[in-house]
Amino acid sequence: MPQAEDRCASPTPATVPGRACGSCTLCCRLPDIDLFDKPANAWCTHCIEHKGCSIYAARPSVCRDFLCLWMTDPALGADWDPSRSHMMIYRQGPQMTVLVDPDHADIWRRDPYCAQLQAWAAEGAPVGNYVIVFQQDDVFKI
Repeated sequence: MPQAEDRCASPTPATVPGRACGSCTLCCRLPDIDLFDKPANAWCTHCIEHKGCSIYAARPSVCRDFLCLWMTDPALGADWDPSRSHMMIYRQGPQMTVLVDPDHADIWRRDPYCAQLQAWAAEGAPVGNYVIVFQQDDVFKI
């Protein structure tokens, strides 16, 4: 998950109209969160699975300021809704990071996801951008 100092230079982007987290809690499970000593792929102790954060009103800025790419990028269609794709995506500098739900570890290898990840990597390569997929303990550069 991006560190707070990485985001100070630019404000958190607005959400795409009509999009909401709903029952998705992947951001409470997939990334490591140093503030809570939470490793990747483990549930945050403050998360109520499929419901949300038990400290939502008082959640720290590392959580408050984070929005996955599906929430902010209108180009991502319904297939990329994290509750459907079982992946959480965000950008950090030149890197597009894809965190895969360990309960659906190989979903990123299937279409439409695999083809789109490869297209993003090919489009970004000439300007130094790249796609990284985290599947449990494995890391793949597309």
